[in-house]
Formats: sequence, C-alpha cells, structure tokens
Amino acid sequence: MRTLNDFNFKDKKAIIRVDFNVPLDENFNVTDANRIEAAKPTIDKILADGGSVILMSHLGRPKGAEDKYSLRHIVAKVSEVFGVPVQFASDCIGEPATTAAANLQPGQVLLLENLRFYKEEEAGDVDFARQLAALGDIYVNDAFGTAHRAHASTTIIAQFFATSKCFGTLLAKEIESLNKVLKNSEKPVTAVLGGSKVSSKITVIENILDKVDHMIIGGGMTFTFVKALGGSVGNSICEDDKQELALEILRLAKEKGVQIHIPVDVVAADDFSNTANTQIVDVKAIPEGWQGLDAGPKSLANFKEVILASKTILWNGPLGVFEMPTFAAGTIALGDYIAEATANGAFSLVGGGDSVAAVKQFGFEEKMSYVSTGGGAMLEMLEGRTLPGIAAILE
Repeated sequence: MRTLNDFNFKDKKAIIRVDFNVPLDENFNVTDANRIEAAKPTIDKILADGGSVILMSHLGRPKGAEDKYSLRHIVAKVSEVFGVPVQFASDCIGEPATTAAANLQPGQVLLLENLRFYKEEEAGDVDFARQLAALGDIYVNDAFGTAHRAHASTTIIAQFFATSKCFGTLLAKEIESLNKVLKNSEKPVTAVLGGSKVSSKITVIENILDKVDHMIIGGGMTFTFVKALGGSVGNSICEDDKQELALEILRLAKEKGVQIHIPVDVVAADDFSNTANTQIVDVKAIPEGWQGLDAGPKSLANFKEVILASKTILWNGPLGVFEMPTFAAGTIALGDYIAEATANGAFSLVGGGDSVAAVKQFGFEEKMSYVSTGGGAMLEMLEGRTLPGIAAILE
C-alpha cells in the first residue's frame, strides 16, 4: 500500500483528491470544517518536503456551473485551517487551471473549482481525467468519502500516474482501521448494528458474520427479528417481508458460533414524538398503538457486559431515535460503554452516517479509536466490496 511516506515531494506538484463537500450557511460560511481539518496532515507533509499542492474536490450536486456551489466560498476557511494562503483557479481544467498550476511554487497551495461543474467527472471520462492529471506530478487520493465511486478524479486519473500515486494520510488511516476490524482483529470482536432496516444492513451482516464473536442488533431492525421470533411489536417499525431473512441470519450466526444480542426491553411511546407518553416494556410484548423507540435498561445492562469484554468493536448505527432527547439514552449509554472499553485498550471503529452524527453530538469523538469520515464508502467495505478509488491506487 503506497502512502505519502513512500515519496519525497521536494519540487513536486501533488494533485490531491480531497473531500471538501462541506456544509455552508446562507452567507456561504463553512459551518463544519471537519473534512478540511482531516486533510491537513497530508498537506503538511507535502509542504514540509518542499512540494506544492493542487487540491480538487466537489461541492454539492450542481447542475452545471452554479455559483452557490463554487469552491471559492471555502478558500478563506481552507487558508485558515492550513495556515497558508490558498490560491484559487476559476476552473478545474483549461487555461485558468493550467496557468495557475504551472506558476505554483514550492510551499504553495492551489484549490481548483468544483469538479462536478463538469458532467465528465461523475461519468468517469478519460479525457477529463487526463486534463486533471496533466496539472501535477504525483497523484494523492485522500477522499475516503468518494472512494466508492469510479469518478474521473477518484479513480480514472490514477491510470496516468503509473508509479507516482499514493494514499493520503486520511485514506490510509481509514483502510488501516477497517482492516483492523475485518482482517487483523483482536478477539473477542463485537459489531453493533443499529438503524431502521435489516434490508440496508443485510450484506454487511453476511460479510462480517465470519469475523465477529458477538453481534448486537439495535434500532428499528430489532422489531423485524422480534416479530420473526413470534413477538408482538405493536406499531413499531418492522419489515414484514424480511422476517424469513431475519431467521436465516439467526440460523447462520448459530452455525458460525456468533452470539446475537437483541434488546429484551424497550422504551415504548404512544406517538413518534419527543413529548409522547412512554413506558418500558418487554420487547416481545409491545402493546398495540405503542412503538419501541429506544433500548430499555435490561437490554443496556446486557450490552454493557458484552462490550466491556470486547477487544475490537465496530459501531454502525444508533440504538434508538437519538435525534429526540427522550429516546437518546440508549445510544448515549452505548457510547459510554464503548468509550470505557476503548480506555481499557479495546480498538473501536465508528462509521456510518447516523452513528458518526451521534458520536459527534454527544461528545464521544475523542473517546473512540477511530471515527470514519465516509458513510457509503465504509458500508461498501464492510460489505466486502473493493472500492474503485482504492483499487486504482493499488494497481
């Protein structure tokens, strides 16, 4: 696996695919600079070597060149985070980009305009990739969030850099962290899978059953399993057409010696609302008109025991509707248990949109071993797929 450390960037121009698809407010101020900050170690290494940096990214889903999606809006924030004045090219190919790249001196940083102003980017167009490639000497992919897409700047461009291509610090860390769970894990390994639907997690479950010792099922998925086992789930979310699948998962897990842990009690509500009436009920006996919206205290005690005995923990998906404070206690408790296990030496990886959001919201980010930056990309790796953006560097 070629990383930044395999290269000296002195007098070289590194063209780097970053993921600066950051949220902006109505005045075009960056409201969350996490993705920009995540790229800083890569930029620092190249500049310290005496190289220069050409950054390419997309922003939003523009239909052609729309100013509201121009990357010029983030130049000030990128300059502030990197601690160097960032130049801006008003196009990502053509004369503006070529001239700006040609004039770039060691120690300088250039940001190209939004790649998705060209439909060729998402189409994986070879000629578009060739024009991007011509701007730099070494290609660095540091955008895990887009590594699962075979776009011009994430995958196709790599073919123009036979030996001068590598992973950036962030992408290398993502691969290393996932491999730590999927390939080089210390046992016992526990996967916590939450979220609302079994159907969206089925390939993940199938792929990781061979790699884990314990699997905690939480969130709305719980009720498909409970109903399949003959329980009454009231008005809880449930995929009736996936009950056979749930039973098949339980059968497979038993065959492979994996212990599945399903909530035994839940916080039930008479309405999907933060102000609903609530009661703690047995997960198999939720009254009609009531729905389970969070894990109950007995379930949490069971999960705590499993997590504190684990050496490797994967967390993908919340235990309840944590966006409503009334139903956030289970997810917060789970975060506490994983943080405690991590402090005791376990390796914990958090990934997938909702669990990452929960970790950030409740202040667990610094207490986990690694928090992934790519939702879709991480899920595809957990499903056992080879991501095109990663394969292109390894070729």
